[in-house]
Amino acid sequence: MTNTDDKQHRSLLQKIARRVMTERGLFPDFSPQAIAELDGIQGPAMRTEESTRDMGNLLWCSIDNDDSRDLDQLTIAEAMPNGAAKVLVAVADVDAVVKKQSILDDHARQNTTSVYTVAETFPMLPEKLSTDLTSLNFESDRLAIVIEMVIAGDGSLQSSDIYGATVRNRAKLAYNSVAAWLDGNGPMPQGIGTVKGLDENIRLQDNVAQKLKSLRHLHGALDLETIEARPVFDGDELKDMEAEKKNRAKEIIEDFMIAANGVTARYLASKKFTSLRRVVRVPKRWDRIVELAAERGTTLPTEPDSKALEQFLVSAKAADPLRFPDLSLSVVKLMGAGEYVVELPGDSVAGHFGLAVRDYTHSTAPNRRFPDLITQRLLKAAMAGHSQPYENDELESLAKHCTEEEDAATKVERQVTKSAAAMLLESRIGEQFDAIVTGASDKGTWVRLLHPPVEGRLKSGFEGIDVGHELRVQLVRTDVERGYIDFKRVA
Repeated sequence: MTNTDDKQHRSLLQKIARRVMTERGLFPDFSPQAIAELDGIQGPAMRTEESTRDMGNLLWCSIDNDDSRDLDQLTIAEAMPNGAAKVLVAVADVDAVVKKQSILDDHARQNTTSVYTVAETFPMLPEKLSTDLTSLNFESDRLAIVIEMVIAGDGSLQSSDIYGATVRNRAKLAYNSVAAWLDGNGPMPQGIGTVKGLDENIRLQDNVAQKLKSLRHLHGALDLETIEARPVFDGDELKDMEAEKKNRAKEIIEDFMIAANGVTARYLASKKFTSLRRVVRVPKRWDRIVELAAERGTTLPTEPDSKALEQFLVSAKAADPLRFPDLSLSVVKLMGAGEYVVELPGDSVAGHFGLAVRDYTHSTAPNRRFPDLITQRLLKAAMAGHSQPYENDELESLAKHCTEEEDAATKVERQVTKSAAAMLLESRIGEQFDAIVTGASDKGTWVRLLHPPVEGRLKSGFEGIDVGHELRVQLVRTDVERGYIDFKRVA
């Protein structure tokens, strides 16, 4: 298929991944001291406080990627009068095992996130923890922080509570099969059918999630649908790159997590605690977003307006659903990256422009994101009436560090994906493809092919084009080691 020996695809990508991790200042391996500390942890944390509720008998389930083993959250819903529903989100109590300033915590603090490359995962915490002792695994009793939310029939939050509990995962489910079943395009997943009442519960979760989503969109949340390229391996041989898309099951988790993160942020504010917020500020290139809308016959306000942008995106998706992911990608690139900021008690920081929420923190993935572990420690201290476990100046430096390292991790993931894409395309030099411009600045111009969905640099013919423009390109060079894919414009 390519110049690279088929059997060496995965091993070469693993070498590239480890090299790029080091180049970006991230640790690909745990130190001997961290491993020694890990060896001293014999089992999961057990219930020690009387206030911890026993909720192991509920119909908890996890819904995640097919290959996910680091399970951070479980969900369940319960119907209530007048069309309302109670939603419970259980988040793994990682802090119960990984203590602040331990050696394992220091490693997590350095990398700040698990790095998911196409060749190898570099977990923030060792797999003995993240996929076992602190993971909410199937039929395993685990400690969790439960975020309870009563959602009204219109999708608004009526009340909320947060408390510690022991939970047990009754069904380990996967996005794609659950979504196919919900949409009527596939059979009921086996994990649902073997647990009495779980089918009704997941349909209720889906119903509540759609109401939450609808209300957020009324407030201007953006309906974006970008394409993530995922390599397809046959054994160790790279066969293709395919697009990952949104689906109904992913939206259940996404909407419940957004709601839970909002409850967590407001809880910390109510306790006069400093919090770590995730914000996407007002779009950096709103002028170009206005141009993209004008090219499609829509006039947007001159000043950033999330509701107007959402209305445009909805109409654009209805008019051309096949090309909508390309428009979404353009808008995402023009909005700019998210960042972590500190909100002091009584202060107000920018909200999350793309989600149309002001109160937003990362709290639901403490096995794989350090900001979530920080927030969990703040939350547990607030619940127990203790003082903050982090000083404000420490949180300020951590917010900056987490933003920088998360950006570095994203660059590692992208670079290894580009190496995989270069590997896939190296036998196709000279071929022409349809593409869309995804980046245009002094640093260079970038395009993404429509199929396979891979990105590369436009080396010539980029004069006068901008993000969102469509064009025809020819592949002129690939470099698997560096993840370079170069094109020239032909039309």
